[in-house]
Amino acid sequence: MLNDTQLRAWRPTDMAPCKRDIVATDPASGAKVVRIKAGTPIPVRKLADSDGLYAVISEVGTVSFRFDYRLDGKRETLTVGRYQPGTPSRPADELAALEYGATVSLKDARVLRDRASRQVEAGESPSKAKANRRAATADADTFGAWVARYFEFKADPKSGEERLADSTLALRRSVYRRILEAPLGARAMDAIKPQQLAALLDEAKATRGPGPAVHARELVLLVYRYAIGKGVPVINPAESIQRKTIATFKARERNLTRHEIKTFIDALQRTPTMPTLRMALKFMLLTMVRKGEFIDATWSEIDWDRATWTIPASRMKAGRTHLVPLSEQALDILTTLKTCFPSSKYLHPGRYDSDIPISNATLNRVIDATVKLMNEDRPDGEEPFETFSVHDLRRTASTRLNEAMFPEALIEACLAHQKKDQVAAAYNHAKHVGPRRALMQGWANMLDCWVRGESAKVVIQATKAAIDVAALSDGDTDL
Repeated sequence: MLNDTQLRAWRPTDMAPCKRDIVATDPASGAKVVRIKAGTPIPVRKLADSDGLYAVISEVGTVSFRFDYRLDGKRETLTVGRYQPGTPSRPADELAALEYGATVSLKDARVLRDRASRQVEAGESPSKAKANRRAATADADTFGAWVARYFEFKADPKSGEERLADSTLALRRSVYRRILEAPLGARAMDAIKPQQLAALLDEAKATRGPGPAVHARELVLLVYRYAIGKGVPVINPAESIQRKTIATFKARERNLTRHEIKTFIDALQRTPTMPTLRMALKFMLLTMVRKGEFIDATWSEIDWDRATWTIPASRMKAGRTHLVPLSEQALDILTTLKTCFPSSKYLHPGRYDSDIPISNATLNRVIDATVKLMNEDRPDGEEPFETFSVHDLRRTASTRLNEAMFPEALIEACLAHQKKDQVAAAYNHAKHVGPRRALMQGWANMLDCWVRGESAKVVIQATKAAIDVAALSDGDTDL
């Protein structure tokens, strides 16, 4: 058996006679050839201990303990640990948790050999178990592992305000899967450098566009911040890459002029789509509501006698019930929609299922199709019609009404914008719906004028007078 004195004195230059002939096969002839004869001095590279444990020394003098065993008829070798002279033996509880491969004393190496022997008896390969644990430890420190933890945290309801919306999580998972997973997923966190990340983002921008590249940079930034917040001592490579070096995005605010409104409505009539979808876009322009407020609207919210539409607080951005006075033109559209969809609870159900509303993208697709049709008919050299979104219809109403010098607070009330001043609060009060109804009817009449190609100046003057009359006619106003 070995002892510490032998191990401390052992050097890579130690020589000993070869105990037997070392035979090898000649690659040319295939004959057995004696390479080293018995008795020839050779370096001592291995010292046996007991029960399969032995020590080996490298050319630079590093000593390690190894254990040979057989499992399922195959010979395997486990590196038990490294030997360093003066290393003290560990207490039993500490030794029980010690992984193979650490620096150990000769005594501890024998204890670890006994543990490995028990694993073999149980049919487990200690060498493969060690490799699997190392791989798991390495994986735990990879970018991919931290991405998984980040997504788990952001999806957990217990994360409170840190929890992300399902749509945002889905977008970020898609960005990781398509852009980041293959090049970075298996990389250690401290192995990803700013220059490498910048090159990856440049490639993503060139092949996929600036949007995906910006989202990829954002995800890397957030994952590293999450890991750093958990105590990982690593430098965030995305911090060195400014967002503007990839791309800058200017928020596009679009509102239609009176002439563009006519051009669009005329083209909408020629767009190959369901007639009820054309009506839906006109209805949204008339009522100034948000897309989600219309899509999920049900007939139970419509009061035909009072000509109002009450949108519940649960669907309002500000979380407050909103009452929409309905113009004659809006009521005409609702009457048609009810005739077309008598069995659905929604103002406009889906195309193939009346129990669900239209999809979130349907109305924007109709707008895109209309704009495409308009631009195809445009003469060569004429500026193309700039596209817009459903929300821009709401912005159009706000801009044109403010341009006509209607009271700002009244416009804000019709848009369901929550203003803190008392005038806006009064207009928002259900008892003072008269001025809002006058404005909504005036707005519908203005649109009719513009679609006919006429000026709306007379209508605007009449609407302002109607607003004044309605304000004085509110029954509960003490004047």
